[in-house]
Amino acid sequence: MEWRDEGIILSARSYGESGAILELFTREHGRHLGLVRGGAGRRHKSSLQAGNSLAAHWRARLSEHLGTYTAELMKPRAGLLMEDAFSLMGLSAACAVAGIIPEREAHPALYEGFELLLDTMDDPDIWPAVFVRWELGLLQELGFGLDLGQCAATGSRDDLVYISPRSGGAVSREAGDPYKERLFRLPQFLIGAQAGAATPDDVAEGFRITGHFLDRHLFTPHGRHLPDARIRLAERVFTRSRAVAN
Repeated sequence: MEWRDEGIILSARSYGESGAILELFTREHGRHLGLVRGGAGRRHKSSLQAGNSLAAHWRARLSEHLGTYTAELMKPRAGLLMEDAFSLMGLSAACAVAGIIPEREAHPALYEGFELLLDTMDDPDIWPAVFVRWELGLLQELGFGLDLGQCAATGSRDDLVYISPRSGGAVSREAGDPYKERLFRLPQFLIGAQAGAATPDDVAEGFRITGHFLDRHLFTPHGRHLPDARIRLAERVFTRSRAVAN
């Protein structure tokens, strides 16, 4: 049993004396683990970093086995972002969140969005908003998409300014104003406006929204919580938004 695919490293951990368990998010085979022989050695250390893209070859005697990887580095994102602490924080958080994708379940559209997100991380004015949009796509792809096209209370498609934390549906100003303290504000970049037009406050609210629904629908049901790296990133985004406001 074997296949070849391109993939993005989500994690690599030592295994035995010299091996490493590589967790890849691949285009056609989903999130897939495998053993890299000698992966803990110096020769592989720089290439087996989270966020790097690889051309991977996986082999196993049976499909259900862990199998082994041989891989060639295609794009060294981790090294390119090494001098930007904020972008590295985003890279770490993105890879941690992607770890909730069901193993060996192909999601090529989600993979392409993830690749686009990582490729924007050299631009701190853009990638945080793209991050939020990717998390919305993750919820949608795994069956928990938010309905932001019409008001959950009235069916109206006009003046949508809130999101219900219970239903995940948009709420119009008229229907939501009496309960606005209990609702999320709906940033307009989530319903069509360009990511580059999102304000820092919009992005911070976006992180709050997606974090709520990721935790509720994907992490908590599996006995997990939002990754610490994602929590730290959201805190950093909020701090940046407050600094801009002041």
